[in-house]
Amino acid sequence: MTLMKTPAALALTGVLALTACETIQDPNNPNRNTQQGALIGAATGIAVGILAGDDPEERRRGALLGAVVGGGGGALIGQRLDQQEVALRQSLGGNVGITNTGSELIVSLPQDILFATDSSTLTGGLQSDLNALANNLNQYPNTTVNVIGHTDNVGDAGYNDGLSTRRATAVANVLLNAGVSSGRINAFGRGEAQPIATNLTDEGRAQNRRVEIVITPI
Repeated sequence: MTLMKTPAALALTGVLALTACETIQDPNNPNRNTQQGALIGAATGIAVGILAGDDPEERRRGALLGAVVGGGGGALIGQRLDQQEVALRQSLGGNVGITNTGSELIVSLPQDILFATDSSTLTGGLQSDLNALANNLNQYPNTTVNVIGHTDNVGDAGYNDGLSTRRATAVANVLLNAGVSSGRINAFGRGEAQPIATNLTDEGRAQNRRVEIVITPI
């Protein structure tokens, strides 16, 4: 029976997921992430509800219940992310990038301001922003926080991996010292493995040297 139910569940999930993508593409929609979260949550709930039933009527009831429960939970997550994003933009400086994907917030800090060349010791450049970020995280405690260091491709790849980890750890320590729970924070480095721009130009390499704080609701 499961094999018969799976295609229907996937089809319904796919339709709602596509609708969610269309919703978030409108940058002028202030509730786009709330709506996207509701649609994705509903899609997941429908799929689970269908797979849980052994007869058509049971599957129908399961799909309806799953849509209601999943949609409500997804909408709440999207709303919380929208609210947290607004608060972050009000408190952080212009050098800090903020991306709201609808399922997580990504705060990007340029390493050239955070650290001197070949160093994992924080400078004073973005200390106030890190403290403001910590305050925001404490105001929105129902999240996990991954602090990820990135480098350009100049130098030895193994050395860059270690440097990116040390830099991520330095940023995480500031957040911990500002009161963010250690149980919420993970720090690790990706070295040169995940560039967001070309490494063939100075400008591109500068963009790739960054620390990202990925905030995910739980």
